[in-house]
Amino acid sequence: MLRLKPVSEQVVVLMGASSGIGRETALLLADRGARLVLSSRGRENLEELADQVRRRGAQALVVPADTTNFDEVRTVADLAEAEFGRIDTWVQLAGVGLWATLEQTTPDEWRRVIDVNLTGQALGAMAAIPCLKRSGGGALIFVSSVVAYLALPYQAAYSASKHGIHALAKVVRLELAHEKAPVSVTEILPAGTDTPLFDDARSKIGAAPMPLPPIYEPRVAAEAIVHAAEHPTREMILGGVARAGMVAQSILPAVMDAYLLLLGFRFQRRAGAGETGRDNLFEHTGGGQSQGTLRARSFSTGAWLERHPVSKGVLATAVVAAAFLAGARALSRK
Repeated sequence: MLRLKPVSEQVVVLMGASSGIGRETALLLADRGARLVLSSRGRENLEELADQVRRRGAQALVVPADTTNFDEVRTVADLAEAEFGRIDTWVQLAGVGLWATLEQTTPDEWRRVIDVNLTGQALGAMAAIPCLKRSGGGALIFVSSVVAYLALPYQAAYSASKHGIHALAKVVRLELAHEKAPVSVTEILPAGTDTPLFDDARSKIGAAPMPLPPIYEPRVAAEAIVHAAEHPTREMILGGVARAGMVAQSILPAVMDAYLLLLGFRFQRRAGAGETGRDNLFEHTGGGQSQGTLRARSFSTGAWLERHPVSKGVLATAVVAAAFLAGARALSRK
C-alpha cells in the first residue's frame, strides 16, 4: 500500500489556485502547514492569495501559467522543485465554463473549453509525473465533475471535457500501476459547487447559469482534495444526490433523460439574473474569491462518507442487509 505524507510535510502544486475550489484548497492546506505552489493565469489574485497563505504561517510560491501552454506548465514544476526540492502532490483545478446549446457553440469556443479543461489537465500530468516519481511517491489529483458521468444540457463542451478527464485519470492510473510507480491517481467529482465559475462563464442561454441543486460550498471539494493528498483514493464523488443520479443514469437512462428534460434546462437558468457581463473563456477576469453568489450547503453527507470509507462500507452493508431482510420477509408472507 502506498503511504502518502501528512500534508504538513508536503509540497503541493495547485494549478488553478486563484479562485473557487483551488483558492479554498490553498487556504485549507495553509492551515495544515503545507508548502504551496500557486498557479493560474492571473498574477494579481495569486499574490493576494499567497499573502493570505503566509499570514496563516505557510510558505507559498507564485508561478503564473496558462495550463494550455506546456512550457509554462513545465516551468511551474521546475520552479517548484528549485524552490522546495520536490513535489509531493499535484492538483489540476483550472477550468472554464460555457453555457450554450451545441448549435450555439462556435468551433473556437469548443476548442477553448476542451483545451483548458481537458488538455490542460493532461499537460499538467505530463509535467507532474516525473516530479512525483523523483520525490519517491506522491499524489496526482484531477478535479473533474459529476458531469463526467452525468452529462447535462447546455454543457456539451464542458461535459465532454469532464468525460475526457475521467478516461485520462483511468489510463494514467493503469500506466503508473504497470510501472509500479509510487503515485496515487485520484479523480475528484464534485456536484454543483458555488464558485465564481458561474459568474465568470460565457452564457448564451439568456440568463446567468447555475448548477443543478443541491449546491455546495467550495470547502466540501477542498476537504476531499486534502483527504486525497494524504490517502490514496481512486475517485471521490461528492454529493449523495449526484451519486444517485449517476446510478440512475447507468441502469435507467430513459428515466434520467425524462428527468433532465423536465428540470435540466429550467434549473440551470438563474432566476432574475441576466447573462453575466464577465467572461473568462479566453481572457482572465474576476478571481480572488472562493465562493460565488449562490445559496450553498456547507456540508454533504455523501462527501463526508467519501472521506470516511469505513463508515461508508458499514452503511453500504447495512443497506444491503436491510434490502435482503425486506425481501426475505416479503417472500415469507407468500
